[in-house]
Amino acid sequence: MTKYGFGKTVNLAFDAALERVTQELQKEGFGVLTEIDVQATLKKKLNADMPPYRILGACNPPLAHRALTAEPPIGLLLPCNVVVRQDEAGKVRVEFMDPRAVLELVDNPEIAGIAGEVRAKLERVMAALP
Repeated sequence: MTKYGFGKTVNLAFDAALERVTQELQKEGFGVLTEIDVQATLKKKLNADMPPYRILGACNPPLAHRALTAEPPIGLLLPCNVVVRQDEAGKVRVEFMDPRAVLELVDNPEIAGIAGEVRAKLERVMAALP
């Protein structure tokens, strides 16, 4: 998809996809710390119309703690963002920030290992989506 993310088109309506990805994240130990409704924000601030678009800030506390212990400034790259969006044709996509791509910025082998663990969990979330 991109150098910094991966994802897929799902066979769910937008709201159902949002709910399902949140459930699947929870199964992998992630909580959603933030939810940004980009569609509503751009409508309010710019009076711009766009299809539904949400950014979920997902965090797995044990892995975040390990990363923060190994590299305290790593908080600048947390949490893991997950996007649920509807394109102009009405198809719904779920996209995940690739922690390996982002965390390559950090020259720390322990962080590289953690990033691999996070990537594997996010891949399982993606695979569980219809």
